Amino acid sequence: MEFLSTTTIAKELDMPAAELFSLLRSLGWIDRKQDKWILTAVGKQKGGQTRTNPKFGEYIVWPEDIPLDIFEDDVKKTTLINATAISKHFNISSQRLNLILSELGWIEKDLSGWGLTKLGKTVGGRQYEHETSGNSYVLWPENILSNKSLVEVFSDQPVQKETVKSTSNDHPAQRAIAPTPAATSLAPATPDNFRDKFEAKHRTKDGHYVRSRAEVIIDDTLYDYGLVHAYEKKVPIEEELYTDFYLPNGKVYIEFWGLENDAKYLERKQKKLELYRKYELKLIELTDSDIQNLDDHLPKKLLKFGIRVY
Repeated sequence: MEFLSTTTIAKELDMPAAELFSLLRSLGWIDRKQDKWILTAVGKQKGGQTRTNPKFGEYIVWPEDIPLDIFEDDVKKTTLINATAISKHFNISSQRLNLILSELGWIEKDLSGWGLTKLGKTVGGRQYEHETSGNSYVLWPENILSNKSLVEVFSDQPVQKETVKSTSNDHPAQRAIAPTPAATSLAPATPDNFRDKFEAKHRTKDGHYVRSRAEVIIDDTLYDYGLVHAYEKKVPIEEELYTDFYLPNGKVYIEFWGLENDAKYLERKQKKLELYRKYELKLIELTDSDIQNLDDHLPKKLLKFGIRVY
């Protein structure tokens, strides 16, 4: 029986070799270790073998009768586009687009290029490696052009309320904590949810309007630390989820749990935590006890994600 290299099979399928390598990796037939493709146990079961070439070293081959339709079917399912095509659609540079995709948490910069995150996989992204250079890049399904989270970035209507410059000189440590809890937001305001019950009427140093005195202290502390942050930002996932605070530097989310003795609140809290775990998002949790000495607790929690404030 004759064997064909992965590159030869890619040519027969009229598809980029890098795409086929990535597809085989997603199927669990091969894996990438120390800049080299290796055959997995599953790949061996499918008939894959390794060969050695004096010039090119070790490479993977497959039996000539391997059913190519399993690859063709997968390729036909989705037309993939690159960052350049997406940037042209939104009339921005590809560099700017990658920064936006990074801000959404779909990709992250690594030593060899842009890497796909778990969150990026949920919207259909696929990571590839250039066959010769080994640089990583990501391709996206065409329907990414209508993805709600991405489109909202370019919308003329802001998702969050605009803020105004604050003239307050009060230090957050001097403010008393009112019993009003933070809203545990799983969706935009509806007649019976916490975002309606607790109006965002407390103004912070940077002009945000938040829903409790505790959130004032958190917001002001982040401001004093010089950390850029957003309040009640929509998390870029399929489910409707709003986070209390978001730090673009490090892509860290902060949740303040302020009503631990309310059954509905606890139920919402658990749903939020499940989503944070599902998408492996970086999360800092704060409670009333943390707020009492926030300068002691928050810097330690931030440091766990590489954010140093002292």
